[in-house]
Amino acid sequence: MKISNETKVGVISIISLVALIFGFNFLKGKKIFSNDTLITGKYGNVEGLQNSNPVMINGMQVGAVYKINTDKDMRKISVDMNITKDIHIPSNSLAIIKTNPLGTPSIEIILGNSSAFLKNKDSIGTDVSAGLLSNVMGKVDPVINGVKKAVNSADSLLSNFNSVLNSSAKNNIAATFANLNKVTASMLASTASLSILLNNQSGALSKSLNNVSGITGNFASNNEKINNVVSNLDKATTKFANLNLQNTLDTLDVAINNLKLLIVNFGKSKGTLGMLMNDPTLYKNLASTGNKLNLLLDDVRMNPKRYINISLFGKKKTGEVLLTPLPDTLNSPYYAEKVK
Repeated sequence: MKISNETKVGVISIISLVALIFGFNFLKGKKIFSNDTLITGKYGNVEGLQNSNPVMINGMQVGAVYKINTDKDMRKISVDMNITKDIHIPSNSLAIIKTNPLGTPSIEIILGNSSAFLKNKDSIGTDVSAGLLSNVMGKVDPVINGVKKAVNSADSLLSNFNSVLNSSAKNNIAATFANLNKVTASMLASTASLSILLNNQSGALSKSLNNVSGITGNFASNNEKINNVVSNLDKATTKFANLNLQNTLDTLDVAINNLKLLIVNFGKSKGTLGMLMNDPTLYKNLASTGNKLNLLLDDVRMNPKRYINISLFGKKKTGEVLLTPLPDTLNSPYYAEKVK
C-alpha cells in the first residue's frame, strides 16, 4: 500500500503538534499523565516569579509554578503550584517567594504542624519574603549599632585621655619611659647573666646538676649498702622497741629516791657517813693527831738518839722533850688550830 505525501505530512504535523503540547506543558511544570497536586497561593507581589520556577521544601524541589493569574486591579496575584512529588503538606503550611539576585525566584514552602494535609486545588497560606538584602541588613544592623557604640566609647576615651595628658602628666610619662628603658637594660644584663648561669658547659647550674648527678649516681651504686644500713637500723629500732624500758625507768626512779633518802640522812647526821660528814669530833681528833705527829717528827729530827741508838760506846744523850713544834713547822700545811 502506497502512502501519499499528503498523508505523511499530516501524520508528521499531528505528531509535532502533540509533542509541542507535551513540551509546552512540561515547560509549564505540569505532566499530562500524572496525578500531580495543584495548590494555589495568593500574593501581593510575586517578585518576578514566572511559570516553571521551582517549588522547594527544605532545599529540595517538589514541584514548579504552573500558572500565574491576576485580577484587573493587580492587588492580588494568584499563583498555581504543581506539586509533582507524592508528599503530605500540612494545611497550615506557608508558601513564601524567595528572590535570588543571581538566579530565578522560587517558592519555599514552610511546613506547618497540622495533622490535616492539603488536597488537590486547595489554597495554601502565604507570607511576605524579607528578601536577600533585608536579611543581610537585618544581620548587619546590629553589627553597625555595636560599631557605633564602640566608636562613641573610643571617642569618649580619647577625650578623657587628652584631658588627662597635661604637661605634668606628659613629663611623668617621659620619666616612666626612661625608667622603663633602665629596667629593660637591667633585664638584658640579667638575661646575659642567666644565660651564663645556664650554659651547658661552663654554667654554675650545669656544674651543680653534674654534682647532683654524681651524688645520685653514688646513691645508685651504693644502693645495696644503703639498704643494708636501713635494714640494720630497722633491726636496731625493733630491738630497742622490744626492750622493757618501763622497768628500767622504774628501777632508775627507785635508785634516785634511795639516793635522795641517803642525802637526807647525810644532812641529819644519821648513820656512820652522816655522823662523819656532820660531827666535828673527827675533824678535831684528826687535827689533834696531826699536831702530835708534827711534834713527834720534830722531836725525832732534833733528838734522834732518843729514839735510835747505834753507838756501841758512850752514854746515851737525851735532850729536852719538845712540847711545841719548831718554828719552821709553825706555818706548815699540816698545821691545824689547837683542839680545845
